[in-house]
Amino acid sequence: MDTDSSKVANVWVPVCCERVMRYNVFLQKDGTAYGSMVCTSCNKNVTFELEHVADLSAYGEGARVLSLLGSPKPPKETRRKVDGDAALSDQTL
Repeated sequence: MDTDSSKVANVWVPVCCERVMRYNVFLQKDGTAYGSMVCTSCNKNVTFELEHVADLSAYGEGARVLSLLGSPKPPKETRRKVDGDAALSDQTL
């Protein structure tokens, strides 16, 4: 198994205020877990609930599982724009 993190397929990067959002995972007393993406500039957040097996048909036509980047310590620099042809070759759409 190749664990070199510099060689990954296309991923979606959550961005807010031109910065990569911070991702944290929380474990509740009852054993359930959830994740949260937070903008370190404006504090906007998105919460994720964990599902072990997702029946995509329950989420409507066209639902997909996405590869999403999550980092507890993302870079603080302003996010650079991706190359224009990156979206054209994206296999996650």
